[in-house]
Parts: sequence; structure tokens; C-alpha cells
Amino acid sequence: MLKWKDILKLSREGNLPPERKLQKSVRAWREILDEEVFAITRLSATERPFSSEMCVAFTPGRYACACCAQTLFDSSQKFDSASGWPSFDQPLAKNAIAYYADDSHGMQRVEVKCNVCDAHLGHVFPDGKTESGLRYCINGKAIAFVAQ
Repeated sequence: MLKWKDILKLSREGNLPPERKLQKSVRAWREILDEEVFAITRLSATERPFSSEMCVAFTPGRYACACCAQTLFDSSQKFDSASGWPSFDQPLAKNAIAYYADDSHGMQRVEVKCNVCDAHLGHVFPDGKTESGLRYCINGKAIAFVAQ
């Protein structure tokens, strides 16, 4: 189980290698993604809080990257954080997510990206209400639900 100290170490010292790597040009991503998904995943935009249906969806299944379909989270790790974004306390695999220090907007945060295609997903915080203490705050448009 990942803890906050593990996240900080990965964000400072480097991420675990992914199972595979997928790289496309900005133009190629723009051609296959809708405008909102492109803005969030490729330009690090943030969707409005409570705008995603994924905030209240707790159907058993998995959540994959909206860009490359890499499985990132399991519904058993999802919880209602009341933050306005889908929240998880652990990724499905330790190397599914890449972590980067983010000091933008006058805050100190840790950005999370898909470790396969570098899609911006959201941020992780040490204020989760679960055993790990983590809250992966994910843009709903950055992930796709995959039923089991």
C-alpha cells in the first residue's frame, strides 16, 4: 500500500517504470480526443467540481486512462470525498501512476499522470479518509469506466 511518504519520494526521485510507454504528438492527441478531454489530459486543465457523473458512481469495475485505456484504479478503492471529483485511495498498480511536484497557483501539490501516456489525471493529497490516508483527486473526463 502506498503512503504519503512513498508519493513524495517518487515525486522527488523518479517514478517506477510503466509496463509500456505510448507517445503521440499534440496534433495526434487533438485528432482523437474531444475538446474537453484534450484540455484536461494534455493541457492540465481541471473540470468544474461536481460536474462529473463519476463523483457519485460506485458500480463495481475499473477505471482506465481516457487517452490510452491503461487501467489505473479499481472501484473498490473509490470513495466519496465530497471534494467534487472522483476520489481513490490507491492505484491498481504502483507503477500505473506517475507523480510530479506541482507548485503552480501558489500551492504545493503532487500532480498525478498516467504513467503510460503522460495524461494529466489530477492530484493526490494526504487527506484521505481511508487506511492509506491518500486521496487521488481525479478529473472524471480523464478516466473511463470499464465494467467487470
